[in-house]
Amino acid sequence: MILILLFNGTVVKEKLDFNPSIDIMDCLALGQAYTEVISTYQGPGKEQGWYLNDSRGTIQGYYCE
Repeated sequence: MILILLFNGTVVKEKLDFNPSIDIMDCLALGQAYTEVISTYQGPGKEQGWYLNDSRGTIQGYYCE
């Protein structure tokens, strides 16, 4: 699950579907890889973070269920 904060203040949970037998470390690595594909890191500084390439908002994190 990727957590996205849109610039209008809405939090979006974007579910990623992949093989359910994957272990937690692979899940976290996939979350990071996906983050790097859909966003660009801006920093350091006051406005540092992962900004979506489509300019909708920022990545706030990801977790595995």
